[in-house]
Amino acid sequence: MPPEVLESLRNQATVQSFTKGSDLFTEGDTATELFVVFEGRIAIATQASDGRETLVAVMETGGLFGELGAFDDQPRSADARALVDSQVIAIPYEAVRREFEQHPELLWLIVRLLAQRLRATDEALADSVFLDVPARTAKRLLELAGERDEFQLPMTQEDLAGLVGASRERVNKALAMFTRLGWIDTVGRANYRILDRESLAQRAEQ
Repeated sequence: MPPEVLESLRNQATVQSFTKGSDLFTEGDTATELFVVFEGRIAIATQASDGRETLVAVMETGGLFGELGAFDDQPRSADARALVDSQVIAIPYEAVRREFEQHPELLWLIVRLLAQRLRATDEALADSVFLDVPARTAKRLLELAGERDEFQLPMTQEDLAGLVGASRERVNKALAMFTRLGWIDTVGRANYRILDRESLAQRAEQ
């Protein structure tokens, strides 16, 4: 992105702070700005009619979200909640639209972002159809761990269950099974150590 565009957006942006568990917005809210995570973690979630929550994504530092309303003027399509104390950069839609009008080539950045998210949605849908709960749990653990063998779960077990798309009880059973098999171990509260990445990866594909 050209430096002058970044400078223009920076001048119109505000930094907002949210404590752990607080909502940035909820589904149906009027959308007037997009956000970039400056520090912390933000959960993007949807609610089923029976009240069950499904985590669509976890946004880390640098992650952009809340951009759809800039293009369709529709209300928020999901909830956004701080998983930990977080700071986000809020950029008004009007500022974003002006930059797109002056630099239409920047729209390709959004097209690529939306394409990536559509692919992720397609993959999650396929996982829910073809993978059982232990497989989905293994896959999410590996995604959250990244290249690290020891990591802190950046959410509650209820949130993890929402990310897996299953009940907390079923996800806990999968975690207990992985521990019993010697694939993972717990290190203090909410800290996990991957002991057998290969076996966990194989289970994530079954």
